[in-house]
Amino acid sequence: MSARLVCAVGGFLLLGACASPGGPTPGAPASTAAASAAFRAADFTWSQAAGKGGIDGQLAYSQAGQAFTCANSAVVLTPETPWVKRRMMILYNSEQSAALPAAEVRGRTPPERSQDYSAFVRRTTCDAQNHFAFSALPDGAWFVITVAKPVAPGAAGRDVAIMRRVTLRNGQMAKVKL
Repeated sequence: MSARLVCAVGGFLLLGACASPGGPTPGAPASTAAASAAFRAADFTWSQAAGKGGIDGQLAYSQAGQAFTCANSAVVLTPETPWVKRRMMILYNSEQSAALPAAEVRGRTPPERSQDYSAFVRRTTCDAQNHFAFSALPDGAWFVITVAKPVAPGAAGRDVAIMRRVTLRNGQMAKVKL
């Protein structure tokens, strides 16, 4: 099963990664698996705690020799929950990492768009050197998502949605390259 979510951030459509820990328990009835992926605000509570961890990120993505940038673009950090994890599978066909055409990911948006989890999502902006950072994060799994644009002029329409799962432990600062 896969999951897709599109978030509006600062007037831009940003592909949001939502993921949940694990999948259905092997041998569990289908109804149990579906229930475990239902949206529950309580599943996000852990992500609201103050923490000592952080993410120091850099976009280094290139494709066929073409450089990409996230300068002045939004970067979204979504806490992992079963609901989010299911949507990551829908959007990105992965619970770990992906780099897919942004238009393709937008086209996979699930019908359950009424769930408002924006209060649990953290946002920042990529700087001119394709760097971004998040701080004061509690330990746990997170999904980092951004849209990278080709640096070359005239390469419009080739935007790439990039997602990566990051796990923080012991208040660490994780270095992340997208």
